Amino acid sequence: MTDRMRRVDHLVREVLAEAVPELKDPRIGLVTVTGVRTTRDLRSATVYVSVLGSEKKRNLALTALQSARGVLQARLSRELHMKRTPQLAFEYDPSVERGVHMSRLIDELAPADDE
Repeated sequence: MTDRMRRVDHLVREVLAEAVPELKDPRIGLVTVTGVRTTRDLRSATVYVSVLGSEKKRNLALTALQSARGVLQARLSRELHMKRTPQLAFEYDPSVERGVHMSRLIDELAPADDE
């Protein structure tokens, strides 16, 4: 990945991370934008999100984000002034959930400090 594409991904992630909490859809709970992968031709971008809650909440949030795709793309266009505004696709990123799980396992194995 080139430096240019890393910068584009970072900028898109920043704008979306700011825009998602401002959406008025109640199906969108606690959603965090964890990463963005934009294609070289800027035609599409995969947005990775972490959703706090059950699988049902996760599915509802992803559906709501897909519904709000046009609003988010318009905001990207308005704020970034890119040659092309990428078509957004949202995917669940399980890395945060895995990290929490690993942290719990470590806490269970680590001896308690009884000082």
